[in-house]
Amino acid sequence: MNKILHKATTRGDANHGWLHSKHTFSFANYHNPERMNFGVLRVLNDDIVSGNMGFSTHPHKDMEIISIPLEGDLKHKDNMGNETVIKCGDIQVMSAGTGIMHSEYNNNPDQAVKFLQIWVFPNKKNVTPRYDQITLDVADRKNKMQQIVSPNVGDAGVWIHQDAWFNMTNLEKAKELTYHLNDSKRNGVYVFVLKGDVTVNNQSLNSRDGLGVWDTNHLNIKADSDTELLLMEVPMS
Repeated sequence: MNKILHKATTRGDANHGWLHSKHTFSFANYHNPERMNFGVLRVLNDDIVSGNMGFSTHPHKDMEIISIPLEGDLKHKDNMGNETVIKCGDIQVMSAGTGIMHSEYNNNPDQAVKFLQIWVFPNKKNVTPRYDQITLDVADRKNKMQQIVSPNVGDAGVWIHQDAWFNMTNLEKAKELTYHLNDSKRNGVYVFVLKGDVTVNNQSLNSRDGLGVWDTNHLNIKADSDTELLLMEVPMS
């Protein structure tokens, strides 16, 4: 088993006033040649956007983009005709493919919105751009894994153009889980702690820490406090 630990305090920190973003991997003005990606996981941004502020219309190409709201409401608009609001419990995905234009704004005037912005390199380029959004029951991840992303149309969660599986779980203190990889020969798992304290394969983690693990077929997870986790299983090449 191989692993890499990214403590929360070592992330890139970009504070633009209206936007405060923590970058696990190199992004925009934060560049660290040793923190470019974990396999095909290219971007993991932990964003806070002030009320009535947001990202004006901008392009993307050949990237699978997943947004996970944690608090508040985020308004999305794109050139495919989609105009939606995503909130906690929703999962949004865009396959940028040949190219898309979109904007994202905090839908509330007096409350910050917090969300994760995740980019994954696709296994197919120049696909037809695509948008999808689903609402999940957060209660279904209590002390068990809830799949939110997969490579398979019709599977639980949203699907993307990559052999990747994302799961979320809310574990009560002292609860334990084992995560078995879908493809242990090709994939690794990046664990991101949303809240609380947890031990993963004997590695202690705290809120907003990240741990990448590969060359293993499973992860042993024990909650040291009430905790919320995001697990991203992705190809390592």
